[in-house]
Amino acid sequence: MNQPISLVAVVVRNYDYAIIFYVEKLGFESVNNIYQAEQENSWFVVRSRGDGHSSVLLAKASSLHQETYVDDQSGGRIFPFVQTDNFDRDYVAYLDIDAKIIRSLKLALYGIFAVFDNLYNNLRDLVQFG
Repeated sequence: MNQPISLVAVVVRNYDYAIIFYVEKLGFESVNNIYQAEQENSWFVVRSRGDGHSSVLLAKASSLHQETYVDDQSGGRIFPFVQTDNFDRDYVAYLDIDAKIIRSLKLALYGIFAVFDNLYNNLRDLVQFG
């Protein structure tokens, strides 16, 4: 059975800010933006560059309940892990966009990593395995 995870939803407050962060700052490509009239929301998908298999659905919070999770989508844990084939290049690129560093680069048994804050205080890990 082949069932890879291809799309993960990230709850955002505002599409414009999320698009600026993911597309303009991080360099994700916009896959589609389909307005869902019945939900008064959009199906806005961005994809990281590379293998093209992993995408993010920017899901605008549509209730007060959803809004409470925007800043804490993973309970303070890292979300997501972004794998790179060139840590030094991408680490410098993150610094160039003024990404907030939570944990500077570290060596671990599984590779090298650094932790950054994303648009909504959710931690993201830049990692090169090896």
